[in-house]
Amino acid sequence: GKIGLKQWCIHRDRQRRSAVKNRMIDQLRNVMPSGMQIPKEIKALYQYIEDNHLYIDKNGCRYGVLFPEDELMASRTEHGREGGTRIIFYPGGTENLKYWFASGEHEELQQRLCVFAQTGGEGSEAAFWLTDEGELKIIHMGSGSGSMLSCVLADNALDFLRLIAIGYDEICWDEDFAYPPNENPDAEVMVKPNTKFQNWVTQAFGTRIPKTALEVVKHPANMDDESSEDAFFKWIQKYM
Repeated sequence: GKIGLKQWCIHRDRQRRSAVKNRMIDQLRNVMPSGMQIPKEIKALYQYIEDNHLYIDKNGCRYGVLFPEDELMASRTEHGREGGTRIIFYPGGTENLKYWFASGEHEELQQRLCVFAQTGGEGSEAAFWLTDEGELKIIHMGSGSGSMLSCVLADNALDFLRLIAIGYDEICWDEDFAYPPNENPDAEVMVKPNTKFQNWVTQAFGTRIPKTALEVVKHPANMDDESSEDAFFKWIQKYM
C-alpha cells in the first residue's frame, strides 16, 4: 500500500541515522576480543549517548556519559549534585589488565575480559566477561586503592542499564547496595536522579528501575574476601 510523504520522510530519516556510524560502538568493537559481541542494549545505550551529545572527545577518543558533565559539575554543592550515577564509557579493552592481575598478559584473560567503563573516580572499572559457558556478563574490577568490589555486576546488559539507572553516586561502592540512593545513613553526597535516562531505560526496554542494587548484583564480593558465591570472584582466583 501507499504511504504518505510524511511517513516516508520519517522512514528515510531513520534509515539515514542508522546508517551513520556510531563512533563509540566502533571504538569498542576495535578493542573487543574476537569471541565477544557487543550486546544490543549497549549498542542502544551508545546510540542514546550519541543522540543526546553526551560525550567528550579527547586525545582522539570519545568518552560517553549519562548526564552533561558541565551541568553535573556546575550543580555540585557540599551536600550533593544532579545527574544520577556518574560513569564514563570508554574503550578500555584488555590494555590495563596487567594492573589487576599478576598474570594480566595471560592469553585467556585477554580473550575473556574487555573493559568498557570507569565506574569510580578512584579508577574502578566495569568490563564484559565471557564465562566458561559462553555467556557475556558485566563485572566490576575495584581499583584496590578505593573500591575493592570484584564480582558480577549484572548477568546481562539490560540488568546493567537498570543498575546504572537506579541513581547511586557511583556503582563501585557496595556499602550502598542494600539501600535506595541517598538512604545509606553514612551517605555524604545526595544525588538527584537522572530522570531522562531512567525514562529512556523503562520506555526503550519495557522494564522497571530496581529500588536497590541488590536486586541486580546477586553476590557482591570484595577482592580481599576469603570466599564468595560470586562466579567472577571464583574465576579470577587462579590469576591473582
